[in-house]
This record gives sequence, C-alpha cells and structure tokens, in this order.
Amino acid sequence: MSVQNCHLQGDPDNLNHGQVVVVMVPFPAHGHINQLLHLSHLITSFQIEVHCVGFTLHNHQTKLRISNAEKIHFHDFQLPPFKIIPPNIDASIHFPAHFPQMSDSLSHLRQPVFRLLQELSTKFRKIIVIHDNLMASVVQDVKLVSNAESYTFLSVSAFTIFFSKWESITEKPFQLDPDVPICIPSREGCFTPEFEEFIISQHKLLEFESGRLFNTCRLIEGRYIELLAKLSTNARKRIFAIGPFNPVEVKGTSRGNRHRCLEWLDKQEKDSVIYVSFGTVTSMKDDQIRELAIGLERSGLSFIWVLRNPDNGDFCAEHKSRSALLPNGYEERMQNRGMVVREWAPQLEILEHPATGGFISHCGWSSCMESITMGVPIVAWPMHSDQPKNSILVTEVLRIGILVRNWAKRADIVTSDSVENAIRRLMVSKDGQEMRKRAVDLGDVVRGSVSKGGVSRLELESFIAHITR
Repeated sequence: MSVQNCHLQGDPDNLNHGQVVVVMVPFPAHGHINQLLHLSHLITSFQIEVHCVGFTLHNHQTKLRISNAEKIHFHDFQLPPFKIIPPNIDASIHFPAHFPQMSDSLSHLRQPVFRLLQELSTKFRKIIVIHDNLMASVVQDVKLVSNAESYTFLSVSAFTIFFSKWESITEKPFQLDPDVPICIPSREGCFTPEFEEFIISQHKLLEFESGRLFNTCRLIEGRYIELLAKLSTNARKRIFAIGPFNPVEVKGTSRGNRHRCLEWLDKQEKDSVIYVSFGTVTSMKDDQIRELAIGLERSGLSFIWVLRNPDNGDFCAEHKSRSALLPNGYEERMQNRGMVVREWAPQLEILEHPATGGFISHCGWSSCMESITMGVPIVAWPMHSDQPKNSILVTEVLRIGILVRNWAKRADIVTSDSVENAIRRLMVSKDGQEMRKRAVDLGDVVRGSVSKGGVSRLELESFIAHITR
C-alpha cells in the first residue's frame, strides 16, 4: 500500500533539525508497530532522522507492508528462541496466547538498544526516544545518556487510559461531570493474569519519561486528555495529542497492482458494503465463525470479510485460512455479494472507498482511528485488551456505532440473528443513517485537524518544537 502522509509536510522555513535524532521503540505487535511507523513518517517530514529498533523478523515483515520504508533507519536484532503457542480458541479470555512469551523476550533488546543510544549520542546534540508504554524496561537506560530524553507512546485511546486509572483509584480526587459515561467495562477478562503483571511492571519504570504521546485528536477526546492531565501528579510531563497518525488520504498504487478487493469495491454502490475484520491477533471459536457467516448471508448486504488465522508471534509464517469452517457452499452462494479475504488486506484503502458503509471491528484503537478518520460507522465487537472501553467511546460518547453484544456477555456466542440485526441496523435503518452522518461529519473534522492551522497539526508542530528546543 502506498500512502500519503496524513499531516502536511514540515514547514520548509523551520527544518534545521539535523542535530536531533528520534529513536522509535515499538512493542512487537502489528497494531502497535503500525501506529509508530505512521508517526515516524510524520517526523521525517520535518527532516528529522528516525531510527526504528526491533527484532529482525518483525522489521522484515513491516518493511514489506509500508511505503517509504527507506526514509527510516531500521535496526534489526535477533529474536531469541521462544515457543510458538497456537491460539486457544476455547480460552475464556481471548487475549493473544503468544504475548506473554513475546514479552519475556523483550529483555534481550535492552542492551543493544542502550548501545545504539550511546552510539547516536556521540553524533547528535539530542536523542529523542519514543517508546511504546509496554517497552519501558527496554529503554530504561535512557536516563544514563546525558543528551537523551524519552516520550511514552500510548497505543490506546485517552478514554481507555483515563478510565483504567480512574478504576484503580479508591478515593476519587474529583467528581466527573454528569454526562461522562460511568458504566465502563472493567479490566476483568481483558488480559491474562501474566500479561497484567507485565503491564504493571512496565508502568513502574515510567518515572524517567518527559512526556506522553497519543494517537488521537482533541476534537475526539479532548475531555479525556484534560481529565488525564487533571489526574497527573507531574505537571511538567506534557501530553501531546497529535493523531490521527495514519494518512487521511490514501493514494493507491497503479491500477494493475491494486488489491483485488479494491477492484471488487469499485463495482459496488456507495455505502453498500460492510467491511469485517478483527485485527491480526484475534481468535474466534469455530461455531462463532459459522454464526457470523450465516448472519452476513442473511443480512442480504454486500461484504468484505478478512478471515485468517491470527498471528502467533512468527510474523513470517504463512497464515492458513479458516475456509473449512464456513458453511458448505458458502463462498459459491456469496460470490456475487461477498468477498472472503484470507491474506493481508489494505484496510485504510478499504475504509476510504466510497462503497464501504460500515465496519464490523474488534475496536482495537488503530482500527478505531482509521475508521473515524475515513468517516465509517462501526459495529463494535470487542475481544480483549483496550477494546471493551474503546467500544463504549465509539458507541456511547461519539455515537458512531452500535455494540453487537454487551461486554458482560462476552462468553456467549453472538448468534447469526444478532449479527444480522446489528448489520441491518447500521446499514439500512434510520438510526444507522444518523450514525453514518455523525461518522462522516466527524471524519471531515478529524481530517481537517491535520491541515495547516488544525488542532492536531498545531500540536504536532508544538511537539517538534519541544523536542528540537
């Protein structure tokens, strides 16, 4: 996929930043890596050199999926052997099974990252480390480099971060406004106990950070960014909301190289197609896949469904399809109305396409921001992590989507009837039309925020000025 940068190019009159270098340290999962790669392109547009560190196999796969990779300096480190654990589709918590094992391997990055920072410290006046909040242990030695400072990237919504903090506070320091949602899903069922411990261990190391970055826009989450600032015990640590990181205009490759699903979308009517994708690490039970398939068929609407096995930590492994789980003759019956995609799909280009009228999503934050940016309403189907809270932001605060089920009933199978009803409500009901209008209007506003003088553009420029001071 070839993409345009979502913010305007850096101001030509203010590009003397050659003495500053940025080092990106993403958590090795697609939803985390992609966001920081988009941010990397924004920063390079200001003529600031960007280095990205990671394990060799992850960097290899990443470079295959992005354009302008040559503008970023990738540093490949060998991933130590770890056991590849296949997804347990029958687990009570649908959290990726390989994440705890992957997290244990991160300690091997600490020394090589520190050596890289030491090397760069002799060549640049200042080193800016931007790291995922789950990579604090890897970059903790930044405090030993005299000309370096670090910024924590939060890969989830400000809404989710605020209510996660709020939930942990016994004596609330202030009252919330009456219109702020109070029925927020708890963390129960969102993570495995092992990964909860890992998250806590990373947060304990964040005392060395100089600020925080969010892939969000104050026009979407301004209230919750302000509430986070109100909770902060250190006013000197600034919060920057400089999203969307992703491009707001997607420039397709030449027609002959376009993904086949885009060619198919070209033949569909405006707002007629529902796009179905649950990210790269989501596992579904076999009977749930069948119920989803039947619901899509009964809805009578056109669809693109990305159906593949989730990542298991080995990004370079081939992903086997789940076609055997579809009802007999399903794809033959759907060949004129639906498309099942079993490989990587160009999500941004699908969401931007005029034929796409809705998105059935797990509500990972990267997917939420892409959908919001493109003005596409969402059928929210959260699975784990930050997704339950994101789904409340989408459905109750922004009012640009509907829940396919309540998080409290996450152990229940979503029936084909529920799937059909949710799709038809979003795509053909008066209620759904109003949601689509709100989504389109919000998308227009958010895309405008990254233009010259827009709130996100100004915040990006403020961040660049801050790190190059």
